[in-house]
Amino acid sequence: MTPSAPALRLRRYALPALGGLLALTGCSGAVQAADPELSAEAAETCAKVMSELPETVDGQPRRDTEPGRWTAAWGKPAIVLTCGAELPASAGPDAQCFEVNGVGWYAEEAEPGWVFTTLGRTVPVQVSVPSEHSPEADALVDLAQTINDHDENVQPCV
Repeated sequence: MTPSAPALRLRRYALPALGGLLALTGCSGAVQAADPELSAEAAETCAKVMSELPETVDGQPRRDTEPGRWTAAWGKPAIVLTCGAELPASAGPDAQCFEVNGVGWYAEEAEPGWVFTTLGRTVPVQVSVPSEHSPEADALVDLAQTINDHDENVQPCV
């Protein structure tokens, strides 16, 4: 028994289309972001922060990160959050701090975009925002509530 003409057309076009769909799915894999090593106290704070992060940041959907225990990402190119990040060397005692919804941030220009790190919190949280998500500070608005709720403010932004 030979296949009918419609069945042959279906095989001819459906299989390549399915292969293309699978290839596209593979392109949207996890964002590679290194997890910092944390003390037990920092890990406890970060576990709370990570469990309450929003599903969207700056209108961008959440993406998987690898390894992903202390990192999160949204959109493409990815906005990446790291809980327990090191404070930048340039964020010394005289560093300029700006506040977004009660959270103090230090900003550093990075190519391409900005890296924001919380100041005055129990555990530093860093957010890298590519310039495609301009204005870059908008992403911080969506993260402020979670940080305020779970990462104690020990020194106000001045």
